Amino acid sequence: MDLNLLSGFYCLSLSPDGSSIYFENNNYNDSWIASRQDTVWSSPLRFLKNFNVHSLNVTSLGNYYLSSNIAGGLGQRDICKLIVENSDTSLVGLGLPLNSSANEGDFFISNDESFIILMSKRSGGFGITDLYVSFRKNNDTWTNPKNMGASVNTAGDDFAPYVTVDNKYLFYESGYSSPSSIYWVKVDELIDSLRYTNFVPYLNYQIPAQSFQAGQLCGYTVPDSTFIDDDGNNTLTYSATLSNGNPLPAWLSFDPATQTFEGTPTEVININVKVKAEDSANVSVTCTFAINVIITGIDENKEQLPESIYLYQNYPNPFNPTTTIKFSLPKSDQVSLKIYDVLGKEIKNIFSGHLNAGDYSFDFDAENISSGIYFYVMKTNTFCDQKKMTVLK
Repeated sequence: MDLNLLSGFYCLSLSPDGSSIYFENNNYNDSWIASRQDTVWSSPLRFLKNFNVHSLNVTSLGNYYLSSNIAGGLGQRDICKLIVENSDTSLVGLGLPLNSSANEGDFFISNDESFIILMSKRSGGFGITDLYVSFRKNNDTWTNPKNMGASVNTAGDDFAPYVTVDNKYLFYESGYSSPSSIYWVKVDELIDSLRYTNFVPYLNYQIPAQSFQAGQLCGYTVPDSTFIDDDGNNTLTYSATLSNGNPLPAWLSFDPATQTFEGTPTEVININVKVKAEDSANVSVTCTFAINVIITGIDENKEQLPESIYLYQNYPNPFNPTTTIKFSLPKSDQVSLKIYDVLGKEIKNIFSGHLNAGDYSFDFDAENISSGIYFYVMKTNTFCDQKKMTVLK
């Protein structure tokens, strides 16, 4: 083969029968193909012109896989499957947990589509980017990727994986910056062993915010599909606390067996709840969601209604990480309660909407902001007040 044909191209992959080479140019988007007849290779031709393409793979099953920044994707580049229906083609992302908010641009899928080796940056990695392996499940989804470990990954960038046809040897690039070096390692036994070690459970769906009504028995059951354990969901046990780790309020209970919250809230309040799913190896994943307690009517006892509008000082203050903000509203009105930093930047919109007359309290969780002075501002159609509070960590 005349290697000059490939000058200026990179990210090469072979078709299963060795008759075609797929690659891309320095645009990191354009895919090209060169075909072989006997010992003669054609000049490169454009391929899949309608898509931005990286790491194009073709399997022995005749399927095309590639990475692309598709609409509605999870990260900078997602691993996708090319779907061909008559004259129409489309890209479908392979979704969680294979793809993440990171860049899964470089990957290799085995000819029989039984496993994928991908480049990614995830917690607990060895370096800037590591190589992970994921296995196809019986329902055609993919397992939570497992780090391939210190025998493969380094403290730098590890990327551009390619496995030989017999699935024995992995070739990949490694280095901190260009130029990188090419390495190879025997991986057939490593890949087989990783099929049978513990899979880390993962969050499959974010729990949406829930609205409970004050004074009424309310409940919510966490769907079984919220957390996934590739070892089998029956290995998971569940628990729940407030997002800061404190116990749930006295009015709210959680049944781990049914994954159900139940309770009768006594006041209007917003709380952030954290659900933890833990597997039999004591590895866990969490999901935090809001429960917003609302009211549906006005107390007819006029003597109990506030006589004037008032914004109280938060308590405790200083605080770490939660505090309570209370205010009184003598008549129904549009109300907003927001948190700002000292530069006037909005940090959190605690509440915006219509409220009936009454006394209200809202919890503010500063777990994800730094220590310092902040201001909370309450506004209605005819009122505006602010007070200072201090986060002390």
